[in-house]
Amino acid sequence: MALKVAKRGSVAPFLAMDMLSRANRRQQAGGEVVHLEVGQPGTPAPRRVLDAAARVLAEGRIGYTEALGIDRLRQAIAEHYQSFYGVPLAAERVAVTTGSSSGFLLAFLSAFEPGDRVALATPYYPAYPNLLTALGLEPVLLPATPDSGFHPTPELLDAAGQLSGLIVASPANPTGAMLDPTELRQLVGYCADRGIRLISDEIYHGITFGKRALTVAEIEPRAIVVNSFSKYFSMTGWRLGWLVLPEDLVRPVERLAQSLYISAPALSQEAAIVALACRAELDAYVEAYALKRRFLMQHLPECGLGKVAACDGAFYFYADVGHLTNDSEDFCHRVLDEAGVALTPGLDFDPDRGQRYVRLSFAGPMGDMERAVERLRVFLDRR
Repeated sequence: MALKVAKRGSVAPFLAMDMLSRANRRQQAGGEVVHLEVGQPGTPAPRRVLDAAARVLAEGRIGYTEALGIDRLRQAIAEHYQSFYGVPLAAERVAVTTGSSSGFLLAFLSAFEPGDRVALATPYYPAYPNLLTALGLEPVLLPATPDSGFHPTPELLDAAGQLSGLIVASPANPTGAMLDPTELRQLVGYCADRGIRLISDEIYHGITFGKRALTVAEIEPRAIVVNSFSKYFSMTGWRLGWLVLPEDLVRPVERLAQSLYISAPALSQEAAIVALACRAELDAYVEAYALKRRFLMQHLPECGLGKVAACDGAFYFYADVGHLTNDSEDFCHRVLDEAGVALTPGLDFDPDRGQRYVRLSFAGPMGDMERAVERLRVFLDRR
């Protein structure tokens, strides 16, 4: 007799990771690959972070921490909000998490009940609906348009019916688009007036081009802010993030974290305290992203990929390839197989319209961008 397999594991696959696996197999077989599929910084953690981790390892101070994180790190994160945004924040509202992924899980578990409806704009980061679905929540997809920067609007929310929550991301993955302060405040007010819990994904804060991101922590103390050391701080594999919580969710999140994770990695927490003081080195990384962004904005149109979403932050271009294909997954497979360039199909981010989009990450070295442009030009010239 076959044993039961839970339906929650049947969520959609993460196609960016599937493309990474396919690209790795090509490399293992001796083929070359330029990786533009995964949103992972090509830069190391700051030097002082590596030195701090080495000191902690040498001292042997690796064990469990409190579920909400080391007090010194929580205080350092609170001070970061004062120095980076000019926003005072009580350290007691900070919860350190095992990457932003566990932060979203803790946020959803603490704020919503099974059956609650949580809205998000398409295109979106795939983990949002997958986690919501696995938890028995209903993702409500809002068909955002380029005119709104692919962000939610009050009009889309009005058409969505009764909602318990809204997820916003600025800068967003996969588009890199940002909400301007007026738009963000409008959404915050909309949610406040209707009792909708707002969850703000701010993991790309710090990586912006010509604009400064506004944290929801400045506007609405009842919102949940999710952030991470993975992107701006270039510590992806250290698996460390944080939440800024409303006071009524601090203890619920602590109880959930105690049972789900015990605590975030102690080594990563100790190193992250130092990371928050490495702004000069990290801002130099952002300047390098800006150079790669300008390079691609200049040369992608030459390849026939000139129609892209506004990339105000993060390190992605979301390109419309509807003039080339009506199947973005097949298109990405062919680009990888024939040109050795790994892209992510838009279907990862939008099940209805993603067949005409691809995402390109410029988180890697400039040399990869130059090789990718040349290979894409040759590939598309053959069509």
